[in-house]
Formats: sequence, C-alpha cells, structure tokens
Amino acid sequence: MSFSLHGIGVSGGIAIGYAHLTSNARVEVPQYMLDRKYIKEELARFDEAILATRVELEILRTHIPPGAPAELSAFLDMHLMFLGDSMIAEAPKRLIQETQCNAEWALAQQMEALVARFEEIDDAYLRSRQEDVVQVVQRVLKALTGHPSHLPLDVNFDVERILVAHELSPADMVVFKNVHFAAFITDLGGTTSHTAILARSMGMPSVMALHNARGLIRDHDLLIVDGRDGVVLVNPDESVLAEYRLRQNQWRIDTDKLKRLKTSKSSTLDGTPIELMANIELLGDIDAVKASGAHGIGLFRSEFLFLNRSDLPTEDEQYESYKAVAEALDGKPVTIRTLDLGADKQAPWGHTVADNPALGLRAIRLCLAEPGLFLTQLRAILRASAHGQVRMLIPMLVSFMELRQTLQRIDEAKDSLRKDGLKFDEGIPIGGMIEVPAAALSAGFFAEQLDFLSIGTNDLIQYTLAIDRADDSVAHLYDPLHPAVLNLIQYTLRAGAKAGKPVSVCGEMAGDPLLTRLLLGLGLRTFSMQPASLLQVKHQVLKSDLEELVPAAQRLLKNTDPDRTALLLNRLNGQ
Repeated sequence: MSFSLHGIGVSGGIAIGYAHLTSNARVEVPQYMLDRKYIKEELARFDEAILATRVELEILRTHIPPGAPAELSAFLDMHLMFLGDSMIAEAPKRLIQETQCNAEWALAQQMEALVARFEEIDDAYLRSRQEDVVQVVQRVLKALTGHPSHLPLDVNFDVERILVAHELSPADMVVFKNVHFAAFITDLGGTTSHTAILARSMGMPSVMALHNARGLIRDHDLLIVDGRDGVVLVNPDESVLAEYRLRQNQWRIDTDKLKRLKTSKSSTLDGTPIELMANIELLGDIDAVKASGAHGIGLFRSEFLFLNRSDLPTEDEQYESYKAVAEALDGKPVTIRTLDLGADKQAPWGHTVADNPALGLRAIRLCLAEPGLFLTQLRAILRASAHGQVRMLIPMLVSFMELRQTLQRIDEAKDSLRKDGLKFDEGIPIGGMIEVPAAALSAGFFAEQLDFLSIGTNDLIQYTLAIDRADDSVAHLYDPLHPAVLNLIQYTLRAGAKAGKPVSVCGEMAGDPLLTRLLLGLGLRTFSMQPASLLQVKHQVLKSDLEELVPAAQRLLKNTDPDRTALLLNRLNGQ
C-alpha cells in the first residue's frame, strides 16, 4: 500500500531505499519492593549496569569512522559525562536505599524528574537536551534488563537502506558510516536536537517528528525520503519513483556545483559585497566552517560550555575554548555570544524556575543577576580577544538600563584584567541581539551605543507572534513572512544603517535560501547561518540584483493577504 508521511525535514536531500526497522522504544520498567537484605545486591547490580553502559559508549568511540564529524566524539563525551553525573549515577541509589525499590524503577523515576526540570527551561535548544538524558538512561535500563544494543557496528547491505526508528541518539549516529544507511527517519526529535545537528553535518537526508512512522512502516518497504520538504513516501508507484530518481540526480548535481562556489567572491550582480558567516555550537564545527568558505563566525553559542554539568566552567576552561576558536579562524571575525540560558532548578547557581520561563530570568537578565558568573565569562572572552578578531554579543537586550549595566560589567572585567596584567583587545567590538519587539523598536538607541547589532529571528518571530516554536499545536502559526516580523527586521536594518553600524541576521531565516533575496531587498548585507546552508545562500546572492529586489521586497512587506504572500515570494525569487 502506498502512502505518505509528513514531519520535519532536518537535513536536506533525497534518499531512496528499503526500510530497515530498529526497535529502541523506551524500555518498560517494572516496579517491585525488595527485602532489606537484598538492597546491597541491588546497589551492586545498578553499579554494574552503569559500568557496562560506560564500556558500551567507550566502544562506540573506537568505532567512529575516519572523516566523521568531530561532533560525534563531543556528543559521546557528553553522554559519558551524563553517565558520571551524580543525578544519574548516585541519586537512584539513594532512592533504592530509602524506598527499597528495584534499580530500574529508581532510575526511571530519576529520569522523569530530570526531564520535568528540562521542560521548564525557556530556550528551545537547551530544553531539547532532555533527549540526551533519556538516551543515556535508556542505555542503562537496557543493561539492567539484559537488552542488547539495537544497532550493529558493522553491516553491509546489498541495497540502499533507510533506518526507521522511534528515536535515535547521537551515539547511534556513530555507526552510520560503517553501516552505510542512506538516510534515517524517526518518530521523535526536532531541528534543534543533537541528532539533527549531526545529520546536517554529515549531509544525510533525514526527517524527524513523524510520530507514527515506526508503527506504520514495515521492514523492506520501499521508501523515498525528502529531507528538504519533510516528506516520506512509502511504497511509491513507478511514476512517482521515476520522478524522485530524477530529483535525486538533480540534487546531487546541484550539490556538486555548489561546492565550486566556495572560493567565489560573495557579491550581488551589481557588485554589492555580502558577508556570509557561520553559526557554531562546538569547536568541532570549525572544519565545516572552513569547508563552506564562510567569512567568519557570526554566532558562537557559548552556553554549550555550561550545559549538562553539575559545576560551572572555570575562567581558564572558557578562555581555552574561546581562544581555540579564535586561533582556528586565522584572523577572521569570531562573534561570541554571552551565556543565553533560561532559569532552571538544575543550574549550579540555584535560581528557581519562573511561572512563565519564556518571560523570566534568562540570557542577559540572568547574567546581570549573577555578577560573579558574568564576570568570569567576560574575562574569558576578553582574554581570548588577544588571539584573534573576537567580538562580543549580548543576547536578549530589552531595556536601556540593561545595556548600561552590561557595559559597566564589561568595563569592570577590563579593569580586573589590567590589574592582573593580562592582555586583551581594548577595542573589542560589543554588539547586541535584537530578539524581542521592544528591542527592534529601540534599535536606533542600541545602534548608537553598540558597535553592531544581530537579529535573532527565531526568538523575534516567537515573541512578536506569541508563538512557542517548540509547541506542535501552534507551530503552523510560526510565520517568518508575517508583515509584523518583516517590518521589525527592516526597521532594525534601517536603524543600523542610519547609525553607521552593521546589522546581521543570525536566526534560521538567514540560512533559508528561499528568503535570501527578500532579506537582501530589505537591506541585509550580513548573514550568519549553519555552515551546511552557506553555499545555497551564496548561490542566491550571486544571481541577485539589488535594483530589482528592493521594490519587490517592499511589495511583499506591504502585503497583508496571506494567499498572495507565496505568489509575491515566488516572483521575488524569479520563479
């Protein structure tokens, strides 16, 4: 029977192959009470499962194939760090002793408590890290219940295979290049998950959030995976199959052509230079940045250093990380965003979660509330500025008082470094993120006080339209082409131009080639995006003429008819 499934396309491209189902649904956990005399044995059984899981992850590390993304090792390190954290390795043992329950139940209860706390985090990227907690715990539960790992380490297929799973962990991704899957699809997951990040860095077509794919698809069903449109076709007829084979060949040809653009000068047909920067979360992303030919790093999300740990990174630890990125860029600009983290009970600094964390203590608000934490990071960033062209970016600025306090904290950090005799760039550029409507409408003031601005379109859209982009029930209302959003973007760009200060866009809009010409027409000259998207955006830049784009963009900006929006965008893109 032929049918189609729709989910979230997290990595572009088209794959055609036969389904290879894998079962990694959550282990069913029994609950039973133990006699006090068996508690010691139960604790030992739990410790053995932790050790077995650690050994399993270490073995996976040895099977990372040559040329695999550096993130694979980093994510396995993160899972190993989770495994050693007291919240997973020790807290369940206390529960076993206090309630005399079995190890599986104690661990499952601890997992649910941790997941609940992650759910309270405002930032969608950080909130999605709960997946890592679940994946690590599931491995331990499988060790406790005697279930083997579900993915083989070395399998050769005589035909193209597409992995179909309920969910996948980054550790599972390690074996992909050895197993030679053409693509993967999952019921769970989203664009900000580690698995999705890895899929994009590996160039593997993938669709996630399909909900029921694992239950509907059978082993050996013929599948077409369209990672761009988020569509999976099951047992297509010959005409559909022929059409997608043509699309697949064309996609491969287009991908090869794009690689030739790496060294091309980035400018429009009329000669206007356009800066194309990259966003990174990890030091391992640097190779992808260089392969894309990016002009630098427009956004380094520093919160990764603070993630999934029971203690705060030291100043030296942060400094070494920032320094390594700055030196790796060989003089190209590196924009480091200060900590952008929402309030969470698990945070080492101990703040409680607000009733509405999306509007609570997060990003610069949190940093100003914790001057010791902020000073440590500011000193680390400033010290790294002596090793490259480093810029500092302040997230979620809203009020003028916040900006004044932030600049005072930066001055204090500089004074402390001078007293310690440590070198830094005295003129390090300081920028602010425009992520809420209030900041966009005050962009003129912020542009006067700062060296540059960066528009975070993900949050700007979320706050402008009052849409939680992580909530499936309202995801269809998340619209980057809403007139209010486009007007705020243009207002910010014009404020920057008037003040003579550069303005970039570092949200998902910057990496969408369908929106490149629109943003150029609105006045954007600096884009920052995932490295994998850069050459597609560059292709659009090279064939754009600003004289034609500006009036077309203004027509779309003034349009209030949703039915006409797609037509105007197609015209603007020359389709």
